[in-house]
Amino acid sequence: MTKEEVLKALKKEFKIPSGYDICVVAMRNILGDHKSDKKWIKENFSDLIEKVQIEAYNLYLKAERPAANRAFKKVLGKKLPSGASKDQFFNMLEANFWVLDQFFLGLTQGRRPRAGKAFEHVIKVLFNTLGYPYTPQAVINGQPDFLLPSIAHFKKNAMDCIIFTVKRTLRERWRQITTEGTQGHQFFLATIDDGVPPTHLKEMLNSRIYLVVPEDIRVKCYPKVVNVISFEGFFLKHLDPAMARWRADGVIPKE
Repeated sequence: MTKEEVLKALKKEFKIPSGYDICVVAMRNILGDHKSDKKWIKENFSDLIEKVQIEAYNLYLKAERPAANRAFKKVLGKKLPSGASKDQFFNMLEANFWVLDQFFLGLTQGRRPRAGKAFEHVIKVLFNTLGYPYTPQAVINGQPDFLLPSIAHFKKNAMDCIIFTVKRTLRERWRQITTEGTQGHQFFLATIDDGVPPTHLKEMLNSRIYLVVPEDIRVKCYPKVVNVISFEGFFLKHLDPAMARWRADGVIPKE
């Protein structure tokens, strides 16, 4: 096998739980006795987002080691003769130094985008835990992360739906949301970005976009910005009233 083929084989054998599955376990660990207490979860949503993300990242790091061990044994283990000596083992490592270097570089580079995706996974797990109905990644005029309550209702009455998109950090990317269902009138952009410029916040207000952030970030960084709300405020003033309306109108089943 060439070096490239060995590297490809290692990547193929490196099997780790999906980001969503890891977040499910992280959520279970963090919630503990509160796993069925929806009221408590909503009241502590901001705090949970941070804690679950940290727990998910730690679980991912923990899962890396055995996954790499299994891949090394299956791919590189074949390069060692039975009863190989210590020198033969280290010679094998030397001969595959480039492969190992590229393999670990790939792991390191993959952690950053995985951390960004974890923010979306955490919100998805929390939404599922709370029983909120949504269509994920609905293709409308764009592709928001969550379309509540459903794509079917959006096609009937777009103005009655909630468009909820998740971006861990914003930069200029928040403008994408203005194309994610231009018929709707309730745009919510969840983030943990604590450095959104005032000019951008004003543009968001003019575009009818609410920024949804953890409560501590709202208080510290955006205390007087009318279109910046906490997750708890989003539930209390927007999503839960919409849920009551959707139930009353028969859009979603009654509790």
